[in-house]
Amino acid sequence: MMDIDEPLDFEVEDSLLINPVVPSKRKNLMGLDELLTEHYKEQSKLIENEARKQAKARKCYVSDDEDKNCKEAMLASLLDDCQKQMKAIHSVEEMSEWGLCVFGEQKTIPPLSFPELGNWSILQSFMNNELNSLVGLTKEKGCTFLEGLLKNGWLLKLIFKCGCVEKSLATWTFFLMLYSSKEELRSSACEFWCAILSSKIQVGMQPIEIDWYPSYPELKSALETYGFLFNFSSNISAENSSGCKGPPQNIITWIKFTAVYCQVRCNKQSILLTSDCQELAEVILCLFLDRRLEGLSVLMRNCMQSIISSFTEEEWINSYSRIAKSIASRVPTDLNCLRAVQCISGVDPRTKHLKSVVAFEILVNCFENKVHDDVGILTLLISINVKEKACDFFKMYIYLVLAENWLRYDEMFSDKPVICEMWGVFLRNCSCQISSSDLRPRASEVRNKAAFLLQGIGNS
Repeated sequence: MMDIDEPLDFEVEDSLLINPVVPSKRKNLMGLDELLTEHYKEQSKLIENEARKQAKARKCYVSDDEDKNCKEAMLASLLDDCQKQMKAIHSVEEMSEWGLCVFGEQKTIPPLSFPELGNWSILQSFMNNELNSLVGLTKEKGCTFLEGLLKNGWLLKLIFKCGCVEKSLATWTFFLMLYSSKEELRSSACEFWCAILSSKIQVGMQPIEIDWYPSYPELKSALETYGFLFNFSSNISAENSSGCKGPPQNIITWIKFTAVYCQVRCNKQSILLTSDCQELAEVILCLFLDRRLEGLSVLMRNCMQSIISSFTEEEWINSYSRIAKSIASRVPTDLNCLRAVQCISGVDPRTKHLKSVVAFEILVNCFENKVHDDVGILTLLISINVKEKACDFFKMYIYLVLAENWLRYDEMFSDKPVICEMWGVFLRNCSCQISSSDLRPRASEVRNKAAFLLQGIGNS
């Protein structure tokens, strides 16, 4: 049976029905204008694509520049911070110089006129001698004649020969020593006085009789003439002392004479009072604080030793505390106070004791007199938190060195176990709680100093 959907016989045989012809579409012909338009469109697309690529590349380049600039800004900021810290450390180091201006404006030097010098007995005998007709010595020329004898040493030989110094000659040589502007003259006058005073204390020498001894007011008056500031301000540092004039060269002979004069006092041959010697000790310690006198350190130390030795035992017991408190009230609590303690040098018990007491009194002043006993001072030192960012290690260094001198030279320190233990606690706080990498100013100095002192305690 035949499927109804199949084609009929005549439909199969007809080729036209089997493959019908599809009419082909006619291609459209493009003109020259259209070709140019298509070309320009393609070129525009290429240019746009190239522009996009360049814009993208430029954006990446700008981003790289911004990153580079940002890194440079961060590095510059870090360098600025580092420079500021270095300047802060450097400024602390610059501030850490001792030195005060203890001399101000000099006064007018008194006139060196001594008409009574013509009445000196030996000079009178020269003028009355028949040989004077050859020399022609008169009272008017007497001063010049004696200056020559003083400079070449013949005046001192005459004094040792006759064994006596009259008042007119004593005052003349004394004031030449203190006020003369001629170095050879003042040095010779100083040697003259040192020699006649030493005759009082040297064994085997014939003591010279002296009709006139200088008093402390005359020594003090000379200092005032030099411009010494008995009540100097601790705010006048060596850096700000451009307006302060230094002392005249006569300060050298003043120190030499004072040293010998105090040695004579030990034998009760001078008229210096206990209070005079106390003030002289204060003056010498203040002179140590002037950097312009640093070259006279040996002379000043010898003078200080003479002053300390001039006290009797009873006088010393009543004097060392007053000297220490006076010095503590004068010096500022910076490296000047350490300089003052350092300059009290000596191995004798009195010097060590004075060094200890001066350091303790300065510590009391550092804490504004809140405490006045050793336990109280150490309690305040232990309470300082060195881990705090605001901790002032410059002050800590001052406290540490002062406490070291106070306890090291205290004869009773070893007999105070509580004080010894508290001192060790303070040193451990400073040596263990401060990191070795701590860059704060003076932190490493405090740490190393405390570690060194702590090691000494362990060894003892």
